[in-house]
Amino acid sequence: MKLTSLTAALSLLASPLVAQDKVTLMLDWFVNPDHGPIIVAQERGYFADVDLDVEIIAPADPSDPPKMVAAGQADLAVSYQPQLHMQIHEGLPLKRVGTLVATPLNCLLVLEDGPIKTPADLAGRKVGFSVGGVEEAVLGTILRKHGVPLDDVELVNVNWSLSPSLMSGQVDAVIGAYRNFELNQMDIEGVAGRCFFVEEEGLPPYDELIYVANSETMDPDMIRRFLAATEKATQYMVNHPQASWELFSGTSKELQDELNKRAWADTLPRFALRPAAMDVGRYARFESFLHDAGLVPAINDVADIAVDVTTQ
Repeated sequence: MKLTSLTAALSLLASPLVAQDKVTLMLDWFVNPDHGPIIVAQERGYFADVDLDVEIIAPADPSDPPKMVAAGQADLAVSYQPQLHMQIHEGLPLKRVGTLVATPLNCLLVLEDGPIKTPADLAGRKVGFSVGGVEEAVLGTILRKHGVPLDDVELVNVNWSLSPSLMSGQVDAVIGAYRNFELNQMDIEGVAGRCFFVEEEGLPPYDELIYVANSETMDPDMIRRFLAATEKATQYMVNHPQASWELFSGTSKELQDELNKRAWADTLPRFALRPAAMDVGRYARFESFLHDAGLVPAINDVADIAVDVTTQ
């Protein structure tokens, strides 16, 4: 009996006293430096520390993650603030519950030694894009600031071939390029690029990457723990940039190249140091921007778009 009791006690000590909650997280794209806090939190055991078992999934189609969350097929998704506003107007039950990258990454990209010195020089020229709707509104805002109507440029859908289409001369500029990736990609290939930053060209600042959850079924407690783990990971990354890069890149050979190394360094200062914190004014201003651009039929209250889970 004593041996049986001792065995049972040892078994309890070897087993977790609290079962971990399973969480399915859909990324917006394949794993890249934009996802640094998520991967570091996983690798350093920060999710496990808050009793979460997080399954990180890269989507086959980058448009799928919010839809999967809305359909109850995933708990959280990495998405984009501009798209979230529009998806809510389309009827998807989604809310922003946290921030991953707290500044715009999008830019209007041109060749450094090309003919475009200011956006005004794009009149009569070709501009490539990948995603319609928001990108057209962004470009239109930039052009209007420089006295150029949107219909004075020719829009060319280059799919996801942004920097290649610019370097090959297919277009004179591209909108939707990320300053932490496309600029570095071009430089590595020996072609200097130049970014016109959208937040300096008339757009209200916004959160580039956010976490979204189903507004009808979300678990605030789980989300708070998830965000606490990613906050801890971000703090570790800021304090130990080289060690965190080695940890991150060590998870896959595909990440161990010059482009990802540069992107890591450029993205690091843009991660949300307080991922749960919410700027109500930022979301209100961007909702108004989309309405003024004719992309949404009405102006939703911020409470219908985003939530501060720390108050739930």
